[in-house]
Amino acid sequence: MANIDPGMVTTGFELEGYTVTKHIGIVRGIVVRSRSIIGSIGAGLQTLVGGDITLFTKLAENTREDAYERMCQHAADHGANAVIGFRYDATDMGRGITEVLAYGTAAVVEKA
Repeated sequence: MANIDPGMVTTGFELEGYTVTKHIGIVRGIVVRSRSIIGSIGAGLQTLVGGDITLFTKLAENTREDAYERMCQHAADHGANAVIGFRYDATDMGRGITEVLAYGTAAVVEKA
């Protein structure tokens, strides 16, 4: 299975140096994660000293990366070589459970 080159994913609606030849449609990658009890305890201890709560930062970054990869794979599966209008969204689904959605418009682009 092919995947989309990270340089071909943009939050904009154009890719500099490329022309969109086909809009395929909306693609998404969804990940739902919960914090482990051990991670929650460790993060709770980090809050006592203040600053960056690295356990949660790492969890958030890994979750976003997984959602991004799933979105890119979804786009590639539909024949795209780019994603334009890329965005993230997150929703709390319950105590300690978060859904992260990466989405955008799958497109076929060619060098201008």
